[in-house]
Amino acid sequence: MNPPPRPEPASADVPLERDVFLRRLLGELAGTLQEVVGIEEASGYISVVGAAVGEHINAAYRRALSVERLSREQVSAVLVDLKRRIRGDFFVVEETEDRIVLGNRACPFGEFARGRPSLCMMTSNVFGHIVAQNLGYAAVGLERTIARGHDGCRVVIHLRASADVPDDAREYFRRDDRSD
Repeated sequence: MNPPPRPEPASADVPLERDVFLRRLLGELAGTLQEVVGIEEASGYISVVGAAVGEHINAAYRRALSVERLSREQVSAVLVDLKRRIRGDFFVVEETEDRIVLGNRACPFGEFARGRPSLCMMTSNVFGHIVAQNLGYAAVGLERTIARGHDGCRVVIHLRASADVPDDAREYFRRDDRSD
C-alpha cells in the first residue's frame, strides 16, 4: 500500500509573500540594530536610508506632477499619498503656514513596527527630506507612534524654524538638489 501523497510546498497554507517578507526583514533588521547598537544608533542608520528613499520619492512626484518644487498643499497631499501607496493610513489633521500635522491609523510596517521605534526614522527622514527640499525647512516631531505602543501616530512637521519647534524634533534643510 502506498502512503498518502504529501502536500506540495506551493499549496501549503503559509502566509508568506513579498510584502510580508520585506516588512518582516526590515522589522527584524531594525530590531537587531536596536539590540546591538541601541535605539539612537539604529535610528541613525535608518535615517541615512530614509533620506535616500526620500530623495527618490521626491524626484518621482516632482516628475509626475511636472513641477520644479511642490507647493505646501502638494507636499501635504504627497505625504498622505505616498503612505497610502505603501499601506499606511495617514491623514491631514491640520495644515497652516507654520506646520502640517498628520495622523495615522496604520503603520506601513504593520505589526513588525511594534517595539522598533527606530523604523519611525524612515517616516521622519522621508517626510523631512520632501518638505525641506520643496519648502526650504522642516522639523519633524513624532509625538505618538504605533512603534512605541500608541494606537496611532501623530506627526508634526514645522515649516519654519522658531522657538515653537520642540527640542526632540529632527530638523531638515534644503540642499542643492541638482541631482534630483
